[in-house]
Amino acid sequence: MENVVLIIHLLLALGLIAVVLMQRSEGGGLGMGGGGVMTGRAAATALSKVTWVLAVAFIATSITLTVIAAQKAAGTSVIDRLGVPAPESSAPVTPGVPAGSDLLPPGAGDNTPLVPKAD
Repeated sequence: MENVVLIIHLLLALGLIAVVLMQRSEGGGLGMGGGGVMTGRAAATALSKVTWVLAVAFIATSITLTVIAAQKAAGTSVIDRLGVPAPESSAPVTPGVPAGSDLLPPGAGDNTPLVPKAD
């Protein structure tokens, strides 16, 4: 389902780019040649309507892809997908002190070196 919506989304994006490039602009753009099947105001309104339809469809597929991605990712984490086991100890880790050390970190604002625990 996601792949189908994604392909439609990409086709809408390409169609939207093509229609926008065909429209007239102040400087001429790619539609500067004039003439052709549709000229004047009729071309502007028809291309404007097609642009609006493609834009609304593009936004709808964007929202659909967002909803599909959110449903797939519900309740999972990147770490869960890696398969890394959680650490076994629940004791807080003090930065700068090796695990299993019998040294206490210095007090806040205290410049004394690490000292052994008093038993």
